[in-house]
Amino acid sequence: MTFSILAAAKTAAPKTAPRPATDPLADLRYWWDASVAWINSHWLQIGIAIGAGLAIYFILSMIRRFALKRAQSAPGEFTLTDIVGRVIHKTKSVVLAIVAIRAVAGYAQPPAVIMQLIQTIFTIAVVLQVAIWVREIILGLIQRRASDGHNETLVNAMGIIRLLISVALFAIATIVILDNMGVNVTGLVAGLGIGGIAIGLAAQGIFSDLFAALSIIFDRPFRNGETIKWDTTTATVERVGLKSTRLRSINGELLIVSNTNLLSKEISNFAHLHRRRITFAIGVIYQTTPAMLRDLPALLEEQVKASGHEFIRSSFVTFGPSSLDFELLFDVYSEDYQVVTAARTDVAIRLFEAMAAAGYEFAYPTQTTFTSAPDGTMIMPYPESPEPKARTAKAAKPA
Repeated sequence: MTFSILAAAKTAAPKTAPRPATDPLADLRYWWDASVAWINSHWLQIGIAIGAGLAIYFILSMIRRFALKRAQSAPGEFTLTDIVGRVIHKTKSVVLAIVAIRAVAGYAQPPAVIMQLIQTIFTIAVVLQVAIWVREIILGLIQRRASDGHNETLVNAMGIIRLLISVALFAIATIVILDNMGVNVTGLVAGLGIGGIAIGLAAQGIFSDLFAALSIIFDRPFRNGETIKWDTTTATVERVGLKSTRLRSINGELLIVSNTNLLSKEISNFAHLHRRRITFAIGVIYQTTPAMLRDLPALLEEQVKASGHEFIRSSFVTFGPSSLDFELLFDVYSEDYQVVTAARTDVAIRLFEAMAAAGYEFAYPTQTTFTSAPDGTMIMPYPESPEPKARTAKAAKPA
């Protein structure tokens, strides 16, 4: 930081003797002499820089304290304000001090070796602090997206997620620091890339199930306690784990399905259904008159509306093998499956009573057998009674 008011107070650093390059003791003596000469010739600038640095550190500390207090006083958990508070809380006082020193170091005109040392420490501190900030932001956004800080799976996964994010960020931070120090990091980057690929291939199944678990947490296709249909299985979700999900089937069995396999097939979630559609297939006998067939859809609609549910449609479907088939569809507006089953039973009984009172007969599978003679003519499937023949012969006798 440059202070224009005191620019006139600056003086050139005194020239020192050429640095010996062989003896370590001579090197130490050289740096000592250079530092003493710098302090003697720039004591005013050094004092002003120290005061300005303390002022900067105090201001930065006050800003951090004020911002942290405002963030912590905001209501809600895992909100954007809460995430900002966590980031501010992770700001180290040592980093603020190093920033203040770096801000005023140029004004004091230190020797090149001291300036280089300050610059190196400043780079390391800032890069590591930025890595910590980014980690807290990512973790906060993950928990915010999950919208349930007490999710058991998320709590179990956060340790692994924090480890993976920390390793990735601090590896990048190390590369940045080494690159700023003039180290050739090409080989290091290549080695990390190859190592990451090897680890990924070796733990492919584990990472696949882990990311599937995170997908379930963030996308929320279902939650604990909800009933779902997976493939051909209807079950209730008991717990979502890092590797597998536990389902309790309607028959009572405990199903343990890997998260990757679970998400690879279609899932039907029966929770939060505001309405459920019920379908009835109704078959009447072929002896039903055409007039009764025309009246049947209206009768079905009347009974559905009388039960208080929403009628969708009722129509003739097809000529069945043993029946004339009709279809009835109606909706029940309830999330409680017990209410839905009770409504289905009520409508079915109403339909049975109304159709029986109107003279309709329900069809059931029947079969008729016809017998033919060797010449192909139809004959009775049973022998005729001999009684009619006896009457005919008696009637033919003369009186």
